Amino acid sequence: MAGQQSANANVAEKVKTQKSIIRACLKGEGGREKVENWLPRWMAFPVAAYTNRGGFETADTWARVQPLFGRT
Repeated sequence: MAGQQSANANVAEKVKTQKSIIRACLKGEGGREKVENWLPRWMAFPVAAYTNRGGFETADTWARVQPLFGRT
């Protein structure tokens, strides 16, 4: 949500700190740009995974049936 640079800089921080960054992004506080209508990829429709490694059953199932809907 805060961008790749922020993610890289805070990857080793405690979860509490990472959650506070997410909250700040959602609210537009602490000098962070407000992010509207954000949803994790796994909660969106159609569902999506964050990586291409596979093993996310819901996303894998969607990839198999998606052609049946006639759109990409």
